[in-house]
Amino acid sequence: MNDDPLAIGRGLFISPDHLTESFVRASGPGGQNVNKVATAVQLRFDMAASDLPDAIQARALKLAGQRATKDGEILIEANRFRTQERNRADARERLVELLAKAAEPPPPPRKKTRPTKGSVERRLKAKTGRSTVKRLRGRVGDD
Repeated sequence: MNDDPLAIGRGLFISPDHLTESFVRASGPGGQNVNKVATAVQLRFDMAASDLPDAIQARALKLAGQRATKDGEILIEANRFRTQERNRADARERLVELLAKAAEPPPPPRKKTRPTKGSVERRLKAKTGRSTVKRLRGRVGDD
């Protein structure tokens, strides 16, 4: 495992001390090799021990969904590729992507607006027109 910190963006970094990798056997392509070689990667990021701001930690755990554990860890499994190195890089990229999305500021709250008087009148006029058309489709009464 390399000892370079992972850059998330906006001046935030993940220390490699908070990452734990384990290799397991993967399903999928690989023929007989898949039964012998542990190419899938399980990357664990200890969110509680990291020095990320609390707001980013909370958003990251929410974004992680099922990948978050009760202990405050994020578990990412990567088995898309046949080689251990590519799966390791894929897991790290997915972790950085998740944390970068959590580091983005939340969107501003929506401002409540009322429909304009003209739009209300147009909507009611259109409803009246449809009502008239449907009423005229009915049976003709004896007058």
